[in-house]
Amino acid sequence: MRVMFGCQIVSDCNRGDVVLLPGIKLANSDLNLRFVLNRRQFPSIPAYTMTFNKSQGQTFEHVGIYLDEPVFSHGQLYVALSRSRIAIHIKIYTKCKENY
Repeated sequence: MRVMFGCQIVSDCNRGDVVLLPGIKLANSDLNLRFVLNRRQFPSIPAYTMTFNKSQGQTFEHVGIYLDEPVFSHGQLYVALSRSRIAIHIKIYTKCKENY
């Protein structure tokens, strides 16, 4: 029996779509054990989101900024870009639009 769990997309043009994540069965390969350890792993990474305003005053190890629309003030972009002390830990994702 294949175990899966469903995740619903909550943003962008695919909003409302359900994506199925399959469970991957793993077994130990250690020959010194007297038993076989089986486990199921799902290909997912926990993540958290928040608005520019909510992140103000906080510092994070890694920051991902998703700009689906232009920011409405330079202060918002400053807040987003200054959340990590290390510049290479900041990633910015944008949609490709004309005049953007």
